[in-house]
Amino acid sequence: MPIDYYKTLGIDRSADQDAISKSYRVLALNNHPDRNPNPDAKDIFNRVAEAFHVLSNSQRRAVYDQYGHDGLLKGVPNRDGFSGFGGNYTFHGNAEEVFNTFFGTKNPFADFFANHAEPKQTFGTRFGGLAGMSKSSHSPPKDKPIVHDLVLTLEQLYKGCVKKIQITRQVLNDDAVTTSPLDKILTIEVPPGTKQGTKIIFPCEGDQGPNVIPADIVFLVKEAPHPRFKRQGNNLIYETSLPLIQVLTGASVDVETLDGRLLKIPINDSITPDFVKKVPREGMPFGKERGELHIHLKTVFPSVLTEQQKQMLKKAFQ
Repeated sequence: MPIDYYKTLGIDRSADQDAISKSYRVLALNNHPDRNPNPDAKDIFNRVAEAFHVLSNSQRRAVYDQYGHDGLLKGVPNRDGFSGFGGNYTFHGNAEEVFNTFFGTKNPFADFFANHAEPKQTFGTRFGGLAGMSKSSHSPPKDKPIVHDLVLTLEQLYKGCVKKIQITRQVLNDDAVTTSPLDKILTIEVPPGTKQGTKIIFPCEGDQGPNVIPADIVFLVKEAPHPRFKRQGNNLIYETSLPLIQVLTGASVDVETLDGRLLKIPINDSITPDFVKKVPREGMPFGKERGELHIHLKTVFPSVLTEQQKQMLKKAFQ
């Protein structure tokens, strides 16, 4: 009876390639017959290999999703938007080959098996998947991170946003040697208050290749210049000017916030050349808190005073 590949890997039909690979990694490690003495382990190991062999290949997965096992076996003719599938697919039955191809070496755990002989210990529980075996001499090297700038407006950093970036990466073909290009959309979630210099990392999303671990793709947050505000940590800096008469008699400053509100900030203090009006909780968010809005005021002096104005000023300050 044909197996349900999605149920075998314990994933939804909407699962992406990351979810497929992660599920196979855990199940294959936990049920490897050299490490798991359970009588059912070998059968599970073979089943997850077959499921991964189909679902990790975009063409076979598309045929399986639409036509099931019959489509893989009998084939699918050419249709609009689909180049067809020749059929006659049967799993080659070599689960070890799938396992070794996935981990990039013919015998990835030789040293590990030689040094850890406990028959009842599985990979997933003791060694946390691949992380526990990273020191093996057979571990393939990992490519250097690929770093891209992610330029965001201050509004996007203030409110948070979601960015979708399309990348093209090389993925291994079935022969585990040659590669083909594959487009993929990476969804970047930027939380409110994210700072410049933050790194958003997509592990192992670089080009695949034989005997190499794909590079991480890293997006480095950069803040675009803003016409009204400057950012200092969690505070926002707003610079404006007031004529001398308003400085002396009191005034208010209108500030349009990053989320579109209009603040009317009264200025009744004695204004000095380095005066800063601090408004609490109107800065950048961080957790459940917010920084301050700092209003830097510059006094605009009149370029010319009449004699009458001078006398009035003298009288006012006597």
